Amino acid sequence: MIMRDIYSILVSAMLLLSVSACYGQSEGSQLVDLNKAKGAGEEVATFAGGCFWCTEAVFERVKGVRDVVSGYTGGPEQSPTYYEVSYGETEHAEAVQIYYDPQVITYQELLDIFFVAHNPIQANGQGPDIGKQYRPVVYYHDAAQKSATENTIKKLDASGKYSKSIVTEVEAFEEFWLAEDYHQNYYELNPGNPYIIQVAVPKVKKFKKTFPEYVKAKYSGEN
Repeated sequence: MIMRDIYSILVSAMLLLSVSACYGQSEGSQLVDLNKAKGAGEEVATFAGGCFWCTEAVFERVKGVRDVVSGYTGGPEQSPTYYEVSYGETEHAEAVQIYYDPQVITYQELLDIFFVAHNPIQANGQGPDIGKQYRPVVYYHDAAQKSATENTIKKLDASGKYSKSIVTEVEAFEEFWLAEDYHQNYYELNPGNPYIIQVAVPKVKKFKKTFPEYVKAKYSGEN
């Protein structure tokens, strides 16, 4: 118990240092036009699973995914900044937008990965990241995505896999604000960041261990 508490304190301190280093660069986000962002034949999935650095890193490694971008969604505020979202000054959650080829990876398979990549029984937070800005949410783009998500949650609840009921929210997608440039591909560009090492890397390894068949070839030999 004592060791776990010490670990939580250390991770929280490292997170604060990582976040503080970014505050001076919060120039504001840009609204994403899905019609321009999607490639031919592609579909879009939008997930909020805590810190977007972690969620982005997991889905960048999934076969059939062309691109993953980090941003903010779920709130009415226009052009939110990282500073505002991180301090809980908006209703937005950190989230990722996933552009994928449905002929290679299905939405259901992305959902299955998402429910391994985040803790679905932790409300208003994920791991050391606490607050509504880190709440877990599936933002559905159509009725089929909504139905798939609701059915997945029902099956997981009925399975007895978790000690409590799933609290991951299911909401209709409205708009997505692309986070500042320095947040994009953060995992790859900042491998020495303490938060990446302590929090993000274990999530990536968990995904690869649980779903080796979905890992892109170029990441199969990754440590």
